Amino acid sequence: MTDTEPEFLPEDGDPGVRKTFWAHLQDLRTAVVRSAIAVGAALMVCLLLDAQIVGILERPLRRMHMFDKPATTVTLQLGSSRFGPSTVSRDDFPGLPAAPGNYTVKIGVAKVGDQLVFAPKLDPVPSAENEIDVRLHNLSPAEAFFVAFHVAIYAAIAVSSPLWIYFLGGFILPAFKQRERKVVLSWLGWGVFLFLAGVLSTYFLLLPVALRASVKYSELLGFSASDWQADEYINFTCKFILGMGVGFQFPLVVLFLVKIGMLTHKQLAHFRRHVIVLSLVLGAVLTTPEIITQVAMAIPLYLLYEICIWIAWYWEWKKRKAGGVAA
Repeated sequence: MTDTEPEFLPEDGDPGVRKTFWAHLQDLRTAVVRSAIAVGAALMVCLLLDAQIVGILERPLRRMHMFDKPATTVTLQLGSSRFGPSTVSRDDFPGLPAAPGNYTVKIGVAKVGDQLVFAPKLDPVPSAENEIDVRLHNLSPAEAFFVAFHVAIYAAIAVSSPLWIYFLGGFILPAFKQRERKVVLSWLGWGVFLFLAGVLSTYFLLLPVALRASVKYSELLGFSASDWQADEYINFTCKFILGMGVGFQFPLVVLFLVKIGMLTHKQLAHFRRHVIVLSLVLGAVLTTPEIITQVAMAIPLYLLYEICIWIAWYWEWKKRKAGGVAA
């Protein structure tokens, strides 16, 4: 048998193929090329759907007030000039409806007899118009193209992830035995679940809170927070969402170390204070290096760490119980 011919070796009843280094390199090249093609094709599609994707990324801006107490605001409109909105009560404005909402008072002129008098008209404002306090702007002629590309590349990586994970997995999985593959696929399934949990919880909960905190902090410093640069917002939002998805893999790393015997639940409990600092560091590395996202990421990561401690305790208890029964 020559060096270039594959040699079949049985492993756990599952025949495998031993390949040369250059054959493995060729397989890796094929997997990378196929993954790049998948991302490139998704990029072309996402460039055509940029407007819809930007609308999805802007939605957290409209959810910034979801935890605010409902209030009634009134905007005074005189001709083309607008003043407000201002928070008012029914005592201040007796004509307001009982339900909280946003209203515009348009001041017109009406003729009563021989006199001209001001005639206010109260109109409810559609909620979609008032839920957003921040407007996104492009500040240079070329910025629109950069924003479109950044949006498309982030979306393409996310949309094509099942394909490039499949291609890369097809290169890695043959290196494992049949029993090991089942374990790897099981942990991969939990990794996908945690990634989606991190992305969805960030998009629907943490991101609106972080954006609201950013606006309030800017106002506390005396700065206006009504206009943001579009490219900066897109990068911030995408890095925060994807970073949280990656950060939610932290429990898998901890539980893997427990599974192979490098950590115990007592050691995990001892390292609680260290994990708080590590969570803040991960928040700076995986998202954006500012305090709002660091804290927003550190809190769920620490809660997941506490869950890992209980899971490790359960595994050790189950192992002791099984050992006692066997004895």
